[in-house]
Amino acid sequence: MKLKDMPKVELEVLSYTDLTYMILKENKKTMNTPSIFKEICTLLEYTDEEYANKIGDYYTTLTLDKRFVLLDSAEWDLRENRSVEVSYDDDEEDESFTEEEDEEEEDEEVEEDVDTINDDDDLEDDNTLDLNIVDEDELEEEEM
Repeated sequence: MKLKDMPKVELEVLSYTDLTYMILKENKKTMNTPSIFKEICTLLEYTDEEYANKIGDYYTTLTLDKRFVLLDSAEWDLRENRSVEVSYDDDEEDESFTEEEDEEEEDEEVEEDVDTINDDDDLEDDNTLDLNIVDEDELEEEEM
């Protein structure tokens, strides 16, 4: 059932993040914080004053919910629509890891890292970890 067809009583029972999830799922596009919250306020028949008073808390709630990801364009999308590419820069070699890689390789590397790092040791600055959010389409293009 679409959000616009749901009775207000049912909508009021849902959290803002649940409503956000449903809005992003239905629209199938990314949206910025004010646009999403404006749509929620319209559904719940909030006034402009209520919108202004609640949007800050709403933004904070979104940042804490693991279902959403904030893109560089300052728009929100569902994490399930994105894949994360993790690359580890090392002086000896350049390796890129994705979620689809063999878990055994990752487990072996984690064991090696645990063996070499003590709690008292400082990590060197030249070992950096870069995380990038990549669209499924971009990932498929890179694999070809």
